[in-house]
This record gives sequence, C-alpha cells and structure tokens, in this order.
Amino acid sequence: MPLSEKIGKVVKISGSKTVKVEVSTLKKHPEFGKYVHRSKCFLAHDPKEICKVGDKVLIRETRPISKLKHFRVVRILEKGKEVVSHDTDENTA
Repeated sequence: MPLSEKIGKVVKISGSKTVKVEVSTLKKHPEFGKYVHRSKCFLAHDPKEICKVGDKVLIRETRPISKLKHFRVVRILEKGKEVVSHDTDENTA
C-alpha cells in the first residue's frame, strides 16, 4: 500500500517540531456540478524545525508520532513571503 503524500501550506507552528499544514482541494459538487474549495488541516512532524508560516511543503503519511500527528514534512517546495513590519512613527507634521 503506497503512503499518502499531500502538498499544503504551513499555517501555524504549533509547538516544538510540529507544524499545522492546510491542504486545499477542488471537488466537483455531485448535484450542482460547480467546483467547491475544500481544505483540511494536518499536524506534521518537522524534525529540523526549518518550516516557517507561509511555506509550501510536501508531507507524507507515516506511523503515528503522537495522538494527532500522522504526517512528516518531506521537503519545502516553496518559501513563503516573510511579513515585514514597518514603523509608522513619523513625527513630520
């Protein structure tokens, strides 16, 4: 039986060596025929702690690592855009 692989986006770093990955799919509605976006979140093991929020990652099904973690991060496919905060304290009135 082949192991399941999914591609998703890291939405949260939840604890040490754990990331929350959102996997989005496009399904056709059986009655109306329109396409509907579906998404599901999986907890994945990140042993090297290299994932950041916004990264696109490949996760693979593995043995249960904890109660809710059944996936492992295989590799980062695309780095996410880093959010840069700008100071708006300009006192040039």
